[in-house]
Amino acid sequence: MRAFKIEEVLKKRWGGLVLVVEEVKNPHNISAILRTADAAGLQHVCIIDPLGEGFHVNEAISTGAEKWLTVEKHYSAKLCFESLREKGFRIAATALEGAPTPIYQYDFTRRVAVVLGNEKRGVRKSTLEMADDRIIIPMRGMVQSLNVSVAAGIILFEAMRQRLASGLKDPLPEEEVEELLRRWK
Repeated sequence: MRAFKIEEVLKKRWGGLVLVVEEVKNPHNISAILRTADAAGLQHVCIIDPLGEGFHVNEAISTGAEKWLTVEKHYSAKLCFESLREKGFRIAATALEGAPTPIYQYDFTRRVAVVLGNEKRGVRKSTLEMADDRIIIPMRGMVQSLNVSVAAGIILFEAMRQRLASGLKDPLPEEEVEELLRRWK
């Protein structure tokens, strides 16, 4: 039964949608982000950690999602973005300034890496400058931003909604699926 479930999940993973998290420090937030990434069908999450501090997962919050994801660690946004661009990804960073595109108008059916920033300051200015696009979750209240894990959920599920509505077939490469099946079984 477990092998069947694993195969079914892998068939639904998005090959062209990646989440990039820059310097998120709170274990609650990173745990919720990983859980959300898994639930939205992502396989790859990139963690930008310039100080090499690592991240801590609270399994009560993540429900073990981290063991089903491929988490790549990068010491800089530059190196992370270079790696993603080599694979054909556009980089869409969340931003409050610089005329960002509302997520409901952004095309998530392309190969895209969504960048979320630190809990206090968001995405670094230097990281924003390297991004291809800037996106924003439209707000109607007094506050300008959401908790980073909430923002991840809203953006990733909008991306999934667009991809499903378009009928997009965007599977993981077969070699990767085979490797994951060997590792997970």
